[in-house]
Amino acid sequence: MMLNWDDPLAAPLPGVQSRPEPAPVQQEQKIAESAPVYRTTATDLEPPPVTEKESANDAEHGPYQAATPATQEEASAPQAGTIKQPEVAVAAHRREVAANTPFTPMSPINPEDKRVINGMADINQLAPFKYPWAWEFFINANRNHWTPLDINMAQDVHDYHHNLKPEERHVYENVLAYLTTSDILAMRNIGLAVMEKMTAPELQIYQARQVYEESLHTWTYQHCIETIGLDQSEIYNRYRVVPEINQKIRIGNRRLNAIMRPDIDLRNRDDLQEFVLSYAFFAGIFEGCWFYNGFSPVFALQRRGLMKGTGEQLQYIMRDEVMHIAFGIRVVRQILQEENVTLDPQEVRAMWDEAEAAEAAYSRYLLPQPILGYSQEDHHEQFRFIANRRARQLGLDEPFSGAKNALPWLDEQSNMRKEKNFFETRVTEYQTGGALKWD
Repeated sequence: MMLNWDDPLAAPLPGVQSRPEPAPVQQEQKIAESAPVYRTTATDLEPPPVTEKESANDAEHGPYQAATPATQEEASAPQAGTIKQPEVAVAAHRREVAANTPFTPMSPINPEDKRVINGMADINQLAPFKYPWAWEFFINANRNHWTPLDINMAQDVHDYHHNLKPEERHVYENVLAYLTTSDILAMRNIGLAVMEKMTAPELQIYQARQVYEESLHTWTYQHCIETIGLDQSEIYNRYRVVPEINQKIRIGNRRLNAIMRPDIDLRNRDDLQEFVLSYAFFAGIFEGCWFYNGFSPVFALQRRGLMKGTGEQLQYIMRDEVMHIAFGIRVVRQILQEENVTLDPQEVRAMWDEAEAAEAAYSRYLLPQPILGYSQEDHHEQFRFIANRRARQLGLDEPFSGAKNALPWLDEQSNMRKEKNFFETRVTEYQTGGALKWD
């Protein structure tokens, strides 16, 4: 077949070679004759010996450890009187050394050597478990499988365009605008900042599922936005132009970036304190309050028979988030116990105050005037109530004394054991989650 090399997707052109002609033998000879000649000795062809320092580095970081800038410079620097040794030969020599190293049987894993972080056990060996509860989270999460395509959204399209008032459309759009960005941030936090620091595989395996679920939630918001026919560019960019949405994302990014530093050392007490506080923020506030409370404006519409498809989508998401919150809080408490960490009370107080101020501003933007059955005051007070619950679960003092449960129906939204019309939606019933204990 004759291919057009300027445009590989174009139709083949007559007379065009399917591959370039090899250079004539005479041309190859000329090239060889004109190339500079190097004199080499037997020692030039041998790979440099592996030093004790390199061996220790390989043992600690494995065969995929990237070279540091200094190592790269040393490798690229020409040696006087010799030619540069190909890196391939060095790698081959190391593989040969590893292949010829005799196997030495190792002692069985002791589960007590496992730790949430800073553990010394083999990260590749799942069992025996030290944290069987983490494995149960993984099993339960896999029982709770669903996709946004399981839910009929036809009525939502009609409701949005014909039944919602302008202030209700404002609420609906901005809840989705906030959640779309937040779930991507949550996915990055677990996948890039938390999961790789866990040193017990049963914890990592559930968090791998959690990363998937955050991606699924992002798909769900996208499905709602696309199905309703909203301007995707405008909705997705709101966090960049609406200060009240941007403030919450900025706080989350700041705390995320603080523990994504490549030089973070969790054996250093200051770094450890920062990591645990950041994880407590993520589990207790970002997911535990902002997400949990963030679905409630759409649930308020759903309770009035509006946007029921979106409301059901968010119910499924909320079921996942209930497990994420419970898992994250348990991990934080486990770290506090194992590493003998006490969070700085002033830092904790500042964390709650910053979160409340951001949520209060967001609620004022979201609900400049109340919608039927829901107001800015309800949203703000429910945040304070849920924050007290999360603080208790983390073993911390309640930050907002006297806060009232403004939305007593909110917790019920995660209970989806109900009959459904087969022709309207697939029966997708969660088997677990409703029985999760917070305390």
